[in-house]
Amino acid sequence: MSAKERTLSHLLAQRGQFISGEALAELLGVSRSAVWKEIESLRKDGYQIDAVPHKGYRFCDTADLLSAAEVTQYLSANARSAMHISVEREVDSTNAILRRLAAQGAEEGTVLIASAQTNGRGRLGRQFHSPADTGIYLSLLLRPVCAAEQAITITTAAAVAVCEAIESTTDQHAEIKWVNDIFVNEKKVCGILTEAAMNIESGRLDYAVLGIGINAYLPDGGFPDELQLIAGALKNEHTAGFRSRLSAEILSRFWNLYTAPPADLAEQYRRRSFVCGKTITVHRGGNALPATALDIDDHYSLRVRYEDGREESLSSGEISVRLAREE
Repeated sequence: MSAKERTLSHLLAQRGQFISGEALAELLGVSRSAVWKEIESLRKDGYQIDAVPHKGYRFCDTADLLSAAEVTQYLSANARSAMHISVEREVDSTNAILRRLAAQGAEEGTVLIASAQTNGRGRLGRQFHSPADTGIYLSLLLRPVCAAEQAITITTAAAVAVCEAIESTTDQHAEIKWVNDIFVNEKKVCGILTEAAMNIESGRLDYAVLGIGINAYLPDGGFPDELQLIAGALKNEHTAGFRSRLSAEILSRFWNLYTAPPADLAEQYRRRSFVCGKTITVHRGGNALPATALDIDDHYSLRVRYEDGREESLSSGEISVRLAREE
């Protein structure tokens, strides 16, 4: 953790109270002049920090700015000991950066969170809309000891974790659209993308990068026209510290599911699905096939019945659901 991050961490620990420059300097093992430079650097990053003579510095809890120190503060003990978190204002793609770091030997538990992406990545080569300061764009590097076909469990565990995290930090109920989208009030608020590299000789994963993009707030001017009917956000107004708390909840809950998968994980995923029983469209090879979603099995395949009575289990692919607002 850098000196700036440690300075912020100490200010957060004394949230709402003053801490003297002398005390900060002693905690950090630096001069008071160095403390002042770190405070100024934090202010340039957008943090509001009061400075009062003979009292010291105080973190003003008014802005919802992501920081590694604040996310770490909210992590569960297990996740905190396993994860190495970095936060950036803007990157091209958190998943792309972590894939490069993975190829260079980065450790499992490496986390990159950004407030904006210039080239966010979604499924099937799509771009993921990633405007500044309204979302959470998070990637986590994993090195699971499992066969490549078991990578689906990473995505499904993440989907359950995101739903739990949303419900623990807001008054919203979250549901899963098979296989990797999270919906609130019939609008997509989160997309999950797991990208993996396989060791050809062993048939096992070399690494996996779990990417999660969440719309915390509505972007200025709203969503682009092509997303207006689809996308939603968790909150209408910015709330101090919300994105850091939500990030930590997601990481903590996912880490528990990843390191100690419960026997009923598939059932937890299935209970949160809003697809089963609905009329859907299966998109395949340029064709749109009407079907009914029947169930999700213990391997996370979606069982569907087409209009001609034929049934099939989909292990991957793209579906769309006709929602009530579209009728």
